[in-house]
Amino acid sequence: MPYYVFAVQPLGLLQKLAEFDAFKDASAHAKALRAAQPPGAVVRVKVMFADNQLAAEDQLSQVREAGPTGDE
Repeated sequence: MPYYVFAVQPLGLLQKLAEFDAFKDASAHAKALRAAQPPGAVVRVKVMFADNQLAAEDQLSQVREAGPTGDE
């Protein structure tokens, strides 16, 4: 399964930036894109692992529950 690199813009707009076969390559590309962003940029760069682009976009669009607070 490929790794997809997306730009996540305000209001949840997604733009596929790249696709890689290995996580190492996808991660390095995402880190380089994040480093090139100006301070205060509103666009987030995310890496998703999925069967296809549609599944990756679906995963990015889902609302995640908050993680544990550490008090539990």
